[in-house]
This record gives sequence, C-alpha cells and structure tokens, in this order.
Amino acid sequence: MWRFIALFVVVLAVLFGIEKLNPVQAAVIYPWTSFLAWFSAALMTVFDADVISHGRIIQSQATGFGVSIEAGCNGVEAVIILMAGMVAFPAPLRLKVIGVLIGLVAVQGVNILRVISLYYLGKWDKEVFDFAHLYLWQALIMLDVLLVWLLWIRAVAKQQGASLAV
Repeated sequence: MWRFIALFVVVLAVLFGIEKLNPVQAAVIYPWTSFLAWFSAALMTVFDADVISHGRIIQSQATGFGVSIEAGCNGVEAVIILMAGMVAFPAPLRLKVIGVLIGLVAVQGVNILRVISLYYLGKWDKEVFDFAHLYLWQALIMLDVLLVWLLWIRAVAKQQGASLAV
C-alpha cells in the first residue's frame, strides 16, 4: 500500500509538472481546450443553431453569452489523476495503457456533458451555474475518475486471476 501511495504521489507530481510546462501548454493543452470547445459546440448545434465556438469559448450568437473553458475545466487534471492511479497500481503495462485510453475517453465524455450543461445553466441562472461549476461538477468528475479506476482495477484483477488459472 505504501509503495502504491508513494508511486501515485510521484507520478502525480511529475505529470502535473509536465502539464504546466509552457511548451506542453502551447502544443497540447491549449489546442485540446480549443478542440473541446469546438466539439461541445458542434454537439450543441445539432439542437441549437445559436451556438458558436472560437478558441476555448462557447458563445450564443444571439445574446453574446458565453463560457470560457479554463485550466481545470478541460478534464486534463482529472485524466492526470486517473493516469497516476493506473500507473501506480501493480498491473501489466498493456492493461495500464488500455485503462488509460478507456479512462481518457470516459473522463472526457463526462467532461463534455459538464461543459454543455454549464453553458446552458449559465444562460439560465448565474447562481445555479456557480453552484454546479464549483461544487456539483467538480465532485461528479472526481467520482467519474474514481469509478473508472475501480472498474479498471476489477478488470485487472479478473485478467490476472484468469492468467493465473491457466
């Protein structure tokens, strides 16, 4: 257990340190955040032609209301926490890679729902938006990370049990 905790903290520190580097921000984080805004807006235009995106902003053409996807809201930090948990857990590299890829999709899928819901909550009521943004969605994203990690651990245990039985 202590090995897992120590490795988790080290991997977490390294990944967060890498994420904060200016070249990584410019080459990965900013483009990802812009893509997230574009993709969320593209999904919304299926039922709401008023929505546009530019850079990391999703905006209403009619009212000018918009939300900006900032650091901490692009799902990158949540994915880093998930990755650290998977890397620190004793499992074969192949299962770690599969887990990280599936986890990335799961966390970002929930994050897209978060972004879309926050846009509409912000258009509707600032106080509800603030609560959902600062408390509700923070907890739900971390719950998603925990759930994905626990399901992955369960799959790893089944896989390792199956390979031991052979």
